Amino acid sequence: MSDSTEGIDLSRPNAARVYDYYLGGHHNFAADRRMAEDAIELWPDLPLIMQANRAFLRRAVRYCADLGVRQFLDLGSGIPTVGNVHEVAQERAPGARVVYVDQEPVAAAYSRSMLRDDPDAAMVQSDLRDPDAVLGAPEVRDLLDLDRPVALMVVAVLHFVDDPAEVLARYRDALAPGSPLVLSHASQEGRPDLAESHSGLYRQRTSTPMTMRSHAEVTALFEGFDLVEPGVVFLPEWRPEDPERDPSRFTGLAGVGIKP
Repeated sequence: MSDSTEGIDLSRPNAARVYDYYLGGHHNFAADRRMAEDAIELWPDLPLIMQANRAFLRRAVRYCADLGVRQFLDLGSGIPTVGNVHEVAQERAPGARVVYVDQEPVAAAYSRSMLRDDPDAAMVQSDLRDPDAVLGAPEVRDLLDLDRPVALMVVAVLHFVDDPAEVLARYRDALAPGSPLVLSHASQEGRPDLAESHSGLYRQRTSTPMTMRSHAEVTALFEGFDLVEPGVVFLPEWRPEDPERDPSRFTGLAGVGIKP
């Protein structure tokens, strides 16, 4: 993808590419790696937290597939490293359809390259804060039937959105009853001593400042959805396969709700 970096300021870190680095990916640049390494120096558990977030995504996708959901809309999807939504969903439910959405050019270009041979998955380069543009995109209209349940994935992205409740409400109103909301969010819960310095890095060095939110604030984002057990919890606590002895070490919060 030699043209995927055209017009991109490679001297400034990008949240999607920094996240890719945390997960051990290769679609990042020197500025992204420097920022990630500075963040890890301040907060050594960060790679583990990001891996726990990705593990939550996989468990939640399987949960949705087991409910009978066969459509997924992944907002702010980033760079689709191994074990992303379409792989997990299609393994659980062959024929499941997935649309990824991200405004970051490298994420969009790599996703299109990766998905070109999969007729049931597509990428939309768009800003998730514009639901009309996202839901009106040809890829969404072609692959997803909004009259049937669609799993709305907002995993580790809403902490980069100023007014996430308003944005979520517009997607919720467009979805059919039975649609799940899969959400994870950075939080100061558990390690407030480290949260502020981490947020500061994003404010200083990226165009996407981070807002960490409390348990109450994250729970409020499920307005209009019925939370499923165990509610909003630390990442490893959501229906774990192997219980974590110290879940508060993994400060992100996660939950799944269903539109009634």
